[in-house]
Amino acid sequence: MQPYIVSLISNQREMLMDLWKKELGIIRQENYLHSISDTVYENTNQQFMHFIIEMVDVDEKEAKMKLSSFAEEYIQSGWPLSYFTQGLQAFRRVNLALLSETESNIADVLSSFSELESWIDGIINHLVNDYTGTWEDIFEMQKLSLLELSAPLIPVLEGVTVMPLIGTIDTARAKLVMENLLEGVIEHRSQVVLIDITGVPVVDTMVAHHIIQASEAVRLVGARCILVGIRPEIAQTIVNLGIDLSKFPTRSTLRKGIETALELTNKKLIDL
Repeated sequence: MQPYIVSLISNQREMLMDLWKKELGIIRQENYLHSISDTVYENTNQQFMHFIIEMVDVDEKEAKMKLSSFAEEYIQSGWPLSYFTQGLQAFRRVNLALLSETESNIADVLSSFSELESWIDGIINHLVNDYTGTWEDIFEMQKLSLLELSAPLIPVLEGVTVMPLIGTIDTARAKLVMENLLEGVIEHRSQVVLIDITGVPVVDTMVAHHIIQASEAVRLVGARCILVGIRPEIAQTIVNLGIDLSKFPTRSTLRKGIETALELTNKKLIDL
């Protein structure tokens, strides 16, 4: 950063802060920050303005570290990225106005503003990258958490477990179903596993293929698999697609599936 720009920002700090604060007030109205209390907004605003102004005289390596720390803090607080990017654009406009007032030579104004603009663009790019990376990490963590919850294996009776499936089954989820089934069968010493597809909206060739593969894998580890929750529309789709489930026992409801599982494990329910 040119010493002239650093000196200008330092000497005109109070005026710069006043002008910039007015611009930020307008930006607040344009963003979804109405629910934030005035006290929290004012404190954050002051921290943001002081942080950026202090960054003017910081070397590049230290600046990047501070920017990353700043971005992480406010991402976790839920502040929108647009507020900071628009705030930096407002900072650019205010500085251009000050440069125009204090410097009469147009060429010098343009030269100084060009350097200031590059510096601000660098900060914006860094914030965008940090925000994007952090949200991608959060998204991946949430995706993994949802996957872990999307194929639970529930022991309901001795030797009988149920895996309820809800939602679309893609390749990644089918792999998780297979892993959970095999691990659960061994852990719970299951003799019969009921795969309940009541909550699966569409059963196409790919979904059926994954289910058949899971059934075969379960058979290889010494258990039997029953597909339950076959709704009329699902049955019609399976027939129309020519999917062969002849080697795979099916039942229309979970209750009927449990009754079959009890028969296979030499058990029965008795009304008292």
